[in-house]
Amino acid sequence: MGKPAHVVEVAEVVDLVVVGAEAEGASEEEEAAAEEEEEEGGLRREEEEGEALEEGEEVEVGAEAEGAAAGASRAANKLLLNHTGVFIARGKEDALVTKNLVPGSEVYGEKRISVENEGEKVEYRVWNPFRSKLAAAIMGGVDAIHMPPGSRVLYLGAASGTTVSHVSDVVGPEGLVYAVEFSHRSGRDLINVAKKRTNIIPIIEDARHPLKYRMLVGMVDTIFADVAQPDQARIVSLNAQHFLKNGGHFVISIKASCIDSTAQPEAVFAAEVKKLQADKLKPQEQLTLEPYERDHAVVVGVFRPPKK
Repeated sequence: MGKPAHVVEVAEVVDLVVVGAEAEGASEEEEAAAEEEEEEGGLRREEEEGEALEEGEEVEVGAEAEGAAAGASRAANKLLLNHTGVFIARGKEDALVTKNLVPGSEVYGEKRISVENEGEKVEYRVWNPFRSKLAAAIMGGVDAIHMPPGSRVLYLGAASGTTVSHVSDVVGPEGLVYAVEFSHRSGRDLINVAKKRTNIIPIIEDARHPLKYRMLVGMVDTIFADVAQPDQARIVSLNAQHFLKNGGHFVISIKASCIDSTAQPEAVFAAEVKKLQADKLKPQEQLTLEPYERDHAVVVGVFRPPKK
């Protein structure tokens, strides 16, 4: 566990759905007024932060975090973000955040943000796209991650639970995250994360053998896969056949070099898409994870789509 994060207060946290809707409907005059207001607000926040620092509060932001914040600001302006449960924290530097399911608790040393909301303080956790491929996909402008509050997600390749914890925030207390991880070392960290987050069910098994955990996993709305294996498409297909509802969605992070280190990444991605199509997994969207991950792509699609 890293150094405890500081809880930093910001003026506003905005739902990405609202960001998109507001910006799409804004006239040039409204945009100019908003920019002027944002600049004034930024100056006020800088003064407030300066006062806080004078009182002895330390706020540390590394180069990665600064890059993540800058990326969040750019992504918010793209109007491509439409993800319930994922937010932009507007401050001196914008940041992608999720509402903390366990206020007062961090998972991997991430910064936490406190916001005053109708007399109550709401806590959010900064989601760094340099450390999470799902966050990188959101920052890249993916249309949908298909993980609304209350949904059930099967997460293949859960590792130590960094991204899993943010998915836990997004689906909320009414949702469930079945987190599958093969490594026992990472699995121990994952189990510790799940101790505080009751909507995470850790499963320490090989995702190639879904029958081994069939008694633990119910039907799910979405599969997210980040397994970085040559047979990744087959792994996703096997799990989809057992657990993904008809019309459910999949989100797959593909690392080209793990599948074929001699081929061009674009050729690898195209070949993986064909494998998915052969198994009734219909890709709907593909995008690169640059600049957050090199030679990675995310493919989003639907399983056994209903006939029209």
